[in-house]
Amino acid sequence: MTHILHIDASPRQERSVSRTLTKEFITNWQTAHPDDTVTYRDLGHHAIPFVDEDWIAAAYSAPEQHTPAQKQAIQLSNELVDEFIAADRYVFGIPMYNFSIPASFKAYIDQITRVGRTFAVDANGYKGLVHNKKMTIITASSGAYPDGSPGHSYDMQTPYLQLIFGFMGITDVEFIHADSLSMGDEARDKAIATAQSAIKTAVLA
Repeated sequence: MTHILHIDASPRQERSVSRTLTKEFITNWQTAHPDDTVTYRDLGHHAIPFVDEDWIAAAYSAPEQHTPAQKQAIQLSNELVDEFIAADRYVFGIPMYNFSIPASFKAYIDQITRVGRTFAVDANGYKGLVHNKKMTIITASSGAYPDGSPGHSYDMQTPYLQLIFGFMGITDVEFIHADSLSMGDEARDKAIATAQSAIKTAVLA
C-alpha cells in the first residue's frame, strides 16, 4: 500500500491549472489503487510561516535545550517533517511565479529542510536522509521554457526543485509541465491535454 503526500501551492481555486491537474492525478490514482492513502496539504490557502530566529536556534540545538519560544517555533516543522518522511510518494502542484516557485512553497521547503531529519553533514559533506521515494511535480506556467529554447535559462523552478529534493535524498523526481498557458487558447489547450496524458502515464507506471 502506497501513502501519497499531495500538496497544492496555488492561491487560486477553480481557476488553478496546477490544482486541477493534481486533483486529476489523485483521482486517477485512487481509481487504480483504491487501497492507497492520501494526505493533503493546501499551502496556497493555509500559509506556512517563514523561519525566524527561534526556529533557527531550535533546529540547530538539542530539544532539551529549547526555550518555550523555540519549542513553539519548531513544532510545526517537526510535524511537517514527520508527514513528509511518512509518505512513499509525493504529488505536488506548483505554479511558476517570476520564473521560480511561490513564496508559500519556499516557506514549506525551509520548514522541512532539517539537519538530522532530512539531511546530514559528515566528513564527506552533505548527505540526504530521505530515500526510496518517488515525486511527481506538476507545474503551471504562462510561458514555455524547454531544453534548447531561448527561454530555457529563465526556468529557475525546475532545477531548484531537483536540487533541493535531491539534497534530501529524493532523486526519482518526475516533472509534468503545463506551460504556454498565456500563449493563446490553442497553445493552452494543447499544453493541458499533454499534461493530462502524462498524468495517465505516470499513474500507470
